[in-house]
Amino acid sequence: MYRYRIGLAGCAAVSLVAAGVWSEAPAADVAVAMHRITADGVGESIGMIEFRDGSDFGLLIIPKLHGLSPGAHGFHVHQNPDCAPRIKDGKPVAGLAAGGHYDPGNTGRHEGPVGKGHLGDLPVLLVDADGHTPMAMFAPRLHVRDLVGRSVIVHAGGDNYADEPQPLGGGGARTACGVVSIQLVE
Repeated sequence: MYRYRIGLAGCAAVSLVAAGVWSEAPAADVAVAMHRITADGVGESIGMIEFRDGSDFGLLIIPKLHGLSPGAHGFHVHQNPDCAPRIKDGKPVAGLAAGGHYDPGNTGRHEGPVGKGHLGDLPVLLVDADGHTPMAMFAPRLHVRDLVGRSVIVHAGGDNYADEPQPLGGGGARTACGVVSIQLVE
């Protein structure tokens, strides 16, 4: 059984959907505030993403986002709880402080949510013609506890779950970010 303590970190406030500030339950629901990001910093809110533990299917992901470009977007859990830009090759890069894809097994492979590569590889985020995210999805290898102290990134382009022809699935620039900053206390 876990207790969840809510905190604020980086660019996003995190709220526990299932209860108030403290809750004891075997499963958790967490809502992560998502913000547009640019090389200049963290911008306006574009909605929330709910993450729910499930006993048989891993992590249920319910995106409630708006203002994204239509089509497929790469979607990942990143290593650090920070949405700020950082300098790379002398230029600021949006969301670079989030680090790379969450990969606790140090696999170095990008194989998607059901592969044996990065644990942070999430299903492709689909956005409708109105800029909304109408579909829930599952990440069978993840649980809410894996998200704690990490960030969630939406990329500009789709993701083919391979490093060919472009690295990391070809998702490109980081366009939105949220920080998961709850603490699990056993």
